[in-house]
Amino acid sequence: MFVCVCNGVTERQVRQAIELGATSVAELTACLGVAAGCGTCAGFTEELLKDCVSGQNSALPQVA
Repeated sequence: MFVCVCNGVTERQVRQAIELGATSVAELTACLGVAAGCGTCAGFTEELLKDCVSGQNSALPQVA
């Protein structure tokens, strides 16, 4: 699923960046470009980040 349509960033890419150590939306923006365009995805990206960091992963089902 696309998280950021402006930059073509997928949920899988965001999860992988978090697994590799990204700890903020700013870091995800720097490495992936997520939330750098219109900003519509910023809120969802932050929720996904919080869920992944806390170990809940409940924002969306896991992507295989």
